[in-house]
Amino acid sequence: MKRGRSFFVENLGVRLVKNNLEHSRFTVVVSLKISKKAVDRNRLKRKIREITRLVILPKVKPGFDGVINTRKGLLELSFDDLEKNVVSLFKKARLI
Repeated sequence: MKRGRSFFVENLGVRLVKNNLEHSRFTVVVSLKISKKAVDRNRLKRKIREITRLVILPKVKPGFDGVINTRKGLLELSFDDLEKNVVSLFKKARLI
């Protein structure tokens, strides 16, 4: 991941690196800085994973590994606003 490219929008970031697979893989990282409560962190991870599974993965170019990083302020967003942020992040990274 040290050699990967990074992209950021508002409260989200993604670090991408090419892999030699026929599909792309992504993971979500939510730190303790977002919330001290594991319930809140896990809920945010589940929301972002679901958006990635339903919206991003069917459209994304194959052959990338990615780490989606979160920042403060995402817990207050609705699911639709969070989806818009994730989609704009991947558009900025030119993967969809």
